[in-house]
Amino acid sequence: MEVLNSRVIVRPLDPERSLRFYRDVLGLAIAREFPGGTVFFLGQGFLELSGRGEHGPSPDQALWLQVRDVRAEFDRLREFGVPAESEPTRRPWGLDEAWIADPDGLRIALVEIPEGHPIRFDQRPR
Repeated sequence: MEVLNSRVIVRPLDPERSLRFYRDVLGLAIAREFPGGTVFFLGQGFLELSGRGEHGPSPDQALWLQVRDVRAEFDRLREFGVPAESEPTRRPWGLDEAWIADPDGLRIALVEIPEGHPIRFDQRPR
């Protein structure tokens, strides 16, 4: 399969509330708007909010967002009243992570990749 593009689709319980969260609180840039939905840039991917959900997210689902400074973003979001699941912490796998949730409870990992971490380097054999 040759994948040319991709996006995560979220069906929020309250579309206007979720639009305000992703646009105004997280500050994601809008890639496209259409009747009934908004697509946001997510680094190298996209997040689409469209339609209306009935059940909310599964606890098995999460978004992983790499940021430049996890502490600064976490503190900024706390000022907006965003619920925190965990403070920024260096995890055993070497990434600095904090966890928050969107208005419907979708878990969001904020991740900073420290200097010297293997993810920062091309791991392919030469």
